[in-house]
Amino acid sequence: MAPRKIALLTDSCADLSARVAEENRIHVVPLRIRCADGEYRDGVDIHAADIYARLKRGELPKTSLPTGEDISAAFDRIAEQGYDGVIAVMLSGGLSGTYNMVRLMAEERKDLEIKVYDSVSGSLGIGITMLQLAEDLRGGASWRELTHKRVPQLIKGTTPFFSVDTLEYLQKGGRIGKVAAMAGTMLQIKPLITFAADGQLQSVAKVRGRKQVMDKLVDLTVKACGSHKKYNIAVANGGAPEEMEELREKLKAALPNYDHIWDGQIDGTLSVYIGDGILGAGVQVLD
Repeated sequence: MAPRKIALLTDSCADLSARVAEENRIHVVPLRIRCADGEYRDGVDIHAADIYARLKRGELPKTSLPTGEDISAAFDRIAEQGYDGVIAVMLSGGLSGTYNMVRLMAEERKDLEIKVYDSVSGSLGIGITMLQLAEDLRGGASWRELTHKRVPQLIKGTTPFFSVDTLEYLQKGGRIGKVAAMAGTMLQIKPLITFAADGQLQSVAKVRGRKQVMDKLVDLTVKACGSHKKYNIAVANGGAPEEMEELREKLKAALPNYDHIWDGQIDGTLSVYIGDGILGAGVQVLD
Protein backbone atom coordinates (compact mmCIF):
# COMPACT_ATOMS: atom_id res chain seq x y z
CA MET A 1 0.00 0.00 0.00
CA ALA A 2 1.39 3.38 -0.97
CA PRO A 3 1.42 5.89 1.91
CA ARG A 4 -1.62 8.14 1.97
CA LYS A 5 -0.39 11.00 4.13
CA ILE A 6 3.11 12.17 3.24
CA ALA A 7 5.44 14.17 5.50
CA LEU A 8 8.52 16.09 4.39
CA LEU A 9 11.72 15.95 6.44
CA THR A 10 15.04 17.74 6.06
CA ASP A 11 17.82 19.07 8.30
CA SER A 12 18.77 22.52 9.57
CA CYS A 13 21.10 23.04 6.61
CA ALA A 14 18.10 23.65 4.35
CA ASP A 15 18.06 27.35 5.32
CA LEU A 16 14.33 27.34 6.02
CA SER A 17 13.16 29.74 8.72
CA ALA A 18 10.98 28.20 11.43
CA ARG A 19 8.02 30.13 9.99
CA VAL A 20 8.53 28.92 6.41
CA ALA A 21 9.08 25.34 7.58
CA GLU A 22 5.90 25.46 9.62
CA GLU A 23 3.78 27.05 6.87
CA ASN A 24 4.92 24.33 4.47
CA ARG A 25 4.69 21.55 7.05
CA ILE A 26 8.34 20.65 6.66
CA HIS A 27 9.91 18.81 9.61
CA VAL A 28 13.49 19.78 10.41
CA VAL A 29 16.18 17.81 12.27
CA PRO A 30 18.85 20.12 13.72
CA LEU A 31 22.55 19.49 13.19
CA ARG A 32 24.67 20.15 16.27
CA ILE A 33 27.25 22.88 16.71
CA ARG A 34 29.90 22.46 19.39
CA CYS A 35 31.11 25.74 20.83
CA ALA A 36 33.56 26.64 23.59
CA ASP A 37 30.66 26.81 26.08
CA GLY A 38 28.74 23.71 25.05
CA GLU A 39 26.76 22.04 22.29
CA TYR A 40 23.85 23.74 20.52
CA ARG A 41 21.17 22.71 18.03
CA ASP A 42 21.53 24.59 14.75
CA GLY A 43 18.53 26.81 14.10
CA VAL A 44 16.97 25.96 17.48
CA ASP A 45 19.20 27.41 20.17
CA ILE A 46 21.99 28.82 18.02
CA HIS A 47 21.69 30.87 14.83
CA ALA A 48 24.02 32.23 12.18
CA ALA A 49 24.43 35.67 13.82
CA ASP A 50 25.79 34.01 16.96
CA ILE A 51 28.26 31.99 14.87
CA TYR A 52 29.52 35.16 13.14
CA ALA A 53 30.10 36.80 16.52
CA ARG A 54 32.03 33.76 17.76
CA LEU A 55 34.17 33.58 14.61
CA LYS A 56 35.00 37.28 14.96
CA ARG A 57 36.11 36.66 18.56
CA GLY A 58 38.49 34.02 17.27
CA GLU A 59 36.45 31.02 18.40
CA LEU A 60 36.13 28.19 15.91
CA PRO A 61 32.95 26.17 16.49
CA LYS A 62 32.76 22.59 15.24
CA THR A 63 29.80 21.07 13.46
CA SER A 64 28.43 17.70 14.32
CA LEU A 65 25.69 15.29 13.19
CA PRO A 66 22.17 15.40 14.57
CA THR A 67 21.77 13.09 17.54
CA GLY A 68 19.92 9.80 17.19
CA GLU A 69 17.39 11.19 19.70
CA ASP A 70 16.65 14.19 17.48
CA ILE A 71 16.08 11.98 14.44
CA SER A 72 13.89 9.53 16.40
CA ALA A 73 11.92 12.42 17.87
CA ALA A 74 11.25 13.78 14.38
CA PHE A 75 10.02 10.38 13.18
CA ASP A 76 7.87 10.02 16.32
CA ARG A 77 6.29 13.45 15.80
CA ILE A 78 5.56 12.62 12.19
CA ALA A 79 3.91 9.31 13.13
CA GLU A 80 1.89 10.97 15.93
CA GLN A 81 0.54 13.48 13.43
CA GLY A 82 -0.96 10.64 11.41
CA TYR A 83 1.52 10.46 8.53
CA ASP A 84 2.43 7.07 7.11
CA GLY A 85 5.00 8.15 4.50
CA VAL A 86 8.11 10.35 4.80
CA ILE A 87 10.22 11.92 2.07
CA ALA A 88 13.53 13.01 3.59
CA VAL A 89 16.05 15.11 1.66
CA MET A 90 19.26 15.64 3.62
CA LEU A 91 22.50 17.63 3.48
CA SER A 92 25.07 16.41 0.96
CA GLY A 93 26.71 13.12 1.94
CA GLY A 94 29.96 14.61 0.59
CA LEU A 95 29.97 17.11 3.47
CA SER A 96 28.25 15.30 6.31
CA GLY A 97 27.20 11.89 7.61
CA THR A 98 23.66 13.20 8.27
CA TYR A 99 22.12 11.56 5.19
CA ASN A 100 23.61 8.19 6.08
CA MET A 101 22.53 8.40 9.69
CA VAL A 102 18.93 9.27 8.79
CA ARG A 103 18.89 6.52 6.17
CA LEU A 104 20.03 3.88 8.68
CA MET A 105 17.56 5.03 11.31
CA ALA A 106 14.74 5.10 8.74
CA GLU A 107 15.30 1.40 8.06
CA GLU A 108 14.50 0.64 11.71
CA ARG A 109 11.01 2.16 11.56
CA LYS A 110 8.17 -0.26 10.98
CA ASP A 111 5.42 2.36 11.41
CA LEU A 112 6.48 4.64 8.56
CA GLU A 113 7.54 4.16 4.97
CA ILE A 114 10.55 6.44 4.62
CA LYS A 115 12.51 7.34 1.51
CA VAL A 116 15.76 9.17 2.26
CA TYR A 117 17.66 11.11 -0.41
CA ASP A 118 21.12 12.66 -0.56
CA SER A 119 20.52 16.20 -1.83
CA VAL A 120 24.16 16.38 -3.06
CA SER A 121 23.65 19.99 -2.06
CA GLY A 122 23.16 22.22 0.92
CA SER A 123 21.67 25.48 2.05
CA LEU A 124 19.21 27.00 -0.41
CA GLY A 125 19.76 24.02 -2.73
CA ILE A 126 17.92 21.81 -0.21
CA GLY A 127 15.53 24.54 0.89
CA ILE A 128 14.03 25.17 -2.53
CA THR A 129 13.73 21.43 -3.17
CA MET A 130 11.67 21.11 0.02
CA LEU A 131 9.51 24.13 -0.88
CA GLN A 132 8.79 22.75 -4.35
CA LEU A 133 7.88 19.34 -2.84
CA ALA A 134 5.52 21.08 -0.41
CA GLU A 135 3.95 22.75 -3.43
CA ASP A 136 3.67 19.40 -5.25
CA LEU A 137 1.99 17.81 -2.22
CA ARG A 138 -0.54 20.64 -2.05
CA GLY A 139 -1.19 19.98 -5.72
CA GLY A 140 -2.06 16.36 -4.92
CA ALA A 141 1.10 14.60 -6.16
CA SER A 142 1.19 10.88 -5.31
CA TRP A 143 3.84 8.99 -3.32
CA ARG A 144 4.95 7.09 -6.40
CA GLU A 145 5.17 10.20 -8.56
CA LEU A 146 7.19 12.06 -5.91
CA THR A 147 9.58 9.29 -4.88
CA HIS A 148 10.24 7.84 -8.33
CA LYS A 149 10.27 10.91 -10.44
CA ARG A 150 9.96 14.28 -8.78
CA VAL A 151 12.55 14.11 -6.00
CA PRO A 152 15.35 12.76 -8.24
CA GLN A 153 14.41 15.35 -10.89
CA LEU A 154 14.58 18.23 -8.38
CA ILE A 155 17.88 17.05 -6.90
CA LYS A 156 19.40 16.80 -10.37
CA GLY A 157 17.91 20.11 -11.55
CA THR A 158 18.86 22.31 -8.58
CA THR A 159 22.09 24.30 -8.67
CA PRO A 160 23.07 26.77 -5.94
CA PHE A 161 26.10 29.08 -5.99
CA PHE A 162 27.67 30.97 -3.08
CA SER A 163 30.21 33.70 -2.67
CA VAL A 164 32.82 33.26 0.02
CA ASP A 165 34.11 36.48 1.51
CA THR A 166 37.11 34.88 3.19
CA LEU A 167 38.82 31.49 2.89
CA GLU A 168 40.01 31.67 6.49
CA TYR A 169 37.29 29.48 8.02
CA LEU A 170 37.25 26.88 5.25
CA GLN A 171 40.98 26.49 5.86
CA LYS A 172 40.70 26.34 9.64
CA GLY A 173 37.75 23.96 9.47
CA GLY A 174 39.61 21.62 7.15
CA ARG A 175 36.93 21.85 4.43
CA ILE A 176 39.00 23.69 1.88
CA GLY A 177 39.42 20.59 -0.34
CA LYS A 178 38.49 21.51 -3.86
CA VAL A 179 38.35 25.22 -3.11
CA ALA A 180 42.09 25.24 -2.29
CA ALA A 181 43.25 26.25 -5.73
CA MET A 182 41.87 29.68 -4.96
CA ALA A 183 44.81 31.40 -3.34
CA GLY A 184 44.95 35.16 -3.35
CA THR A 185 43.01 36.17 -0.26
CA MET A 186 45.28 39.19 -0.06
CA LEU A 187 44.22 40.35 -3.48
CA GLN A 188 40.55 40.53 -2.54
CA ILE A 189 39.88 37.47 -4.68
CA LYS A 190 36.39 36.15 -3.89
CA PRO A 191 35.79 32.54 -4.83
CA LEU A 192 32.32 31.41 -5.91
CA ILE A 193 31.50 27.87 -4.89
CA THR A 194 28.95 25.22 -5.73
CA PHE A 195 28.53 21.52 -5.00
CA ALA A 196 30.60 19.06 -7.04
CA ALA A 197 29.09 15.81 -8.35
CA ASP A 198 30.34 14.04 -5.21
CA GLY A 199 28.61 16.59 -3.00
CA GLN A 200 31.75 18.38 -1.82
CA LEU A 201 32.29 22.12 -2.18
CA GLN A 202 34.17 23.19 -5.26
CA SER A 203 35.05 26.57 -6.67
CA VAL A 204 33.57 27.49 -10.04
CA ALA A 205 34.81 31.03 -10.52
CA LYS A 206 36.67 33.81 -8.82
CA VAL A 207 36.16 37.53 -9.01
CA ARG A 208 37.98 40.51 -7.61
CA GLY A 209 36.14 42.49 -4.95
CA ARG A 210 32.55 42.30 -3.71
CA LYS A 211 31.13 44.45 -6.49
CA GLN A 212 31.67 41.74 -9.08
CA VAL A 213 30.31 38.96 -6.87
CA MET A 214 26.70 39.76 -7.59
CA ASP A 215 27.02 39.93 -11.36
CA LYS A 216 28.97 36.68 -11.41
CA LEU A 217 26.34 34.92 -9.28
CA VAL A 218 23.64 36.04 -11.71
CA ASP A 219 25.77 34.98 -14.66
CA LEU A 220 26.41 31.48 -13.22
CA THR A 221 22.72 31.02 -12.38
CA VAL A 222 21.62 32.04 -15.89
CA LYS A 223 24.13 29.55 -17.38
CA ALA A 224 22.88 26.78 -15.08
CA CYS A 225 19.31 27.49 -16.23
CA GLY A 226 20.40 27.16 -19.86
CA SER A 227 17.51 26.91 -22.30
CA HIS A 228 15.00 25.63 -19.74
CA LYS A 229 11.69 27.44 -19.83
CA LYS A 230 10.21 26.34 -16.50
CA TYR A 231 12.20 27.06 -13.37
CA ASN A 232 12.31 28.44 -9.83
CA ILE A 233 15.01 30.84 -8.67
CA ALA A 234 16.31 31.68 -5.22
CA VAL A 235 18.65 33.99 -3.35
CA ALA A 236 20.22 33.66 0.09
CA ASN A 237 22.47 35.62 2.38
CA GLY A 238 24.59 35.24 5.46
CA GLY A 239 24.82 38.61 7.16
CA ALA A 240 24.22 40.60 3.95
CA PRO A 241 20.45 41.22 3.73
CA GLU A 242 20.60 44.52 1.80
CA GLU A 243 22.90 43.05 -0.82
CA MET A 244 20.60 40.04 -1.11
CA GLU A 245 17.73 42.38 -2.05
CA GLU A 246 19.87 43.91 -4.77
CA LEU A 247 20.85 40.42 -5.98
CA ARG A 248 17.19 39.39 -6.02
CA GLU A 249 16.31 42.28 -8.37
CA LYS A 250 19.21 41.46 -10.69
CA LEU A 251 18.30 37.78 -10.77
CA LYS A 252 14.63 38.54 -11.48
CA ALA A 253 15.64 40.79 -14.37
CA ALA A 254 17.95 38.11 -15.79
CA LEU A 255 15.50 35.20 -15.37
CA PRO A 256 12.06 36.82 -15.42
CA ASN A 257 9.93 33.76 -16.26
CA TYR A 258 10.28 31.97 -12.93
CA ASP A 259 7.44 30.07 -11.25
CA HIS A 260 8.68 31.01 -7.75
CA ILE A 261 11.41 33.11 -6.27
CA TRP A 262 12.45 32.06 -2.77
CA ASP A 263 14.98 33.42 -0.33
CA GLY A 264 16.82 32.03 2.66
CA GLN A 265 19.23 32.78 5.45
CA ILE A 266 22.45 30.77 5.35
CA ASP A 267 22.29 28.36 8.29
CA GLY A 268 24.64 28.09 11.26
CA THR A 269 26.35 24.91 10.08
CA LEU A 270 27.50 26.36 6.76
CA SER A 271 28.41 29.66 8.47
CA VAL A 272 31.02 27.85 10.58
CA TYR A 273 32.93 27.18 7.36
CA ILE A 274 32.28 30.24 5.26
CA GLY A 275 31.75 33.08 7.75
CA ASP A 276 29.49 36.03 7.00
CA GLY A 277 29.10 38.51 4.16
CA ILE A 278 27.79 35.63 2.05
CA LEU A 279 25.47 35.79 -0.92
CA GLY A 280 23.86 32.85 -2.66
CA ALA A 281 21.81 32.39 -5.81
CA GLY A 282 20.30 29.30 -7.33
CA VAL A 283 18.07 27.88 -10.00
CA GLN A 284 15.88 24.81 -10.06
CA VAL A 285 14.82 23.64 -13.49
CA LEU A 286 11.41 22.01 -13.71
CA ASP A 287 11.13 20.90 -17.35
